[in-house]
Amino acid sequence: MKSKKALSPYLVWMILFTVVPMLLVLYFAFTDHSGAFTLKNLQQVGQYSNVFLRSIWQGALATVICLLLGYPLAYIIAHMKLKSQSAAVLLIMLPMWMNFLLRTYAWMTLLEDNGILNTMFAALGLPKVHMINTAGAVVLGMVYNYIPYMILPLYTVLTRIDTSVLEAAQDLGANRTQVFCRVTLPMSMPGVISGITMVFVPAVSTFIISKMLGGGSNLLIGDVVEMQFLGSAYNPNLGSAISLVLMLLIIICLGIMNQFDEGEEQEAVLL
Repeated sequence: MKSKKALSPYLVWMILFTVVPMLLVLYFAFTDHSGAFTLKNLQQVGQYSNVFLRSIWQGALATVICLLLGYPLAYIIAHMKLKSQSAAVLLIMLPMWMNFLLRTYAWMTLLEDNGILNTMFAALGLPKVHMINTAGAVVLGMVYNYIPYMILPLYTVLTRIDTSVLEAAQDLGANRTQVFCRVTLPMSMPGVISGITMVFVPAVSTFIISKMLGGGSNLLIGDVVEMQFLGSAYNPNLGSAISLVLMLLIIICLGIMNQFDEGEEQEAVLL
């Protein structure tokens, strides 16, 4: 009885801020302006298929880059001394204490045609490079803003790996590469899956980064949703339908990733 009372605030919170918003999205997605049931909104989502593909591609690319950069860094931090680990984690979290918009504005200053980087290139006698308002700038902004969400779960999992297991593998004749591929990597897969989830979900649905660094020329699905709710093309019913389809696509992608995670766990058990 006490446990039910203790859970009640969390249940109320979930109902108010998760279930009710989801029901509202479903309602608007399947109704028109008059409130009548319709499938027209879902049919119109198909015209944004290219935007969906672009969003998934750029989100996936940013996630892969975050993984390739974040895993070695998390591995290095996990093998530092405790004081050094705390300092390194603090440095990774430090940019997150700054406002998200300010961080993105800083990249605009760096990447503009007359920005800091191109000024440096000109001083070195190098030609200017057009970087702002490109897909590369959008992916760069995603990587910069979301890479801490990849590093932190990886670091947490890697620090929990028992060093005696690694030593046992070395005693059995495995070299460093084999220890990493057959012991460390499988045991760190929960952190990999968590990091991918925490990066891919916000990256694929972002709209601020694409608006500020893409300049409107690299429209992502988050921008389309924002325009339906806040822009001149005000249509919350279509915006809700797009949001619903986006959520389903994200759930499918995460379900596929979880299948890989289960396969890795079974392989680790067999090893």
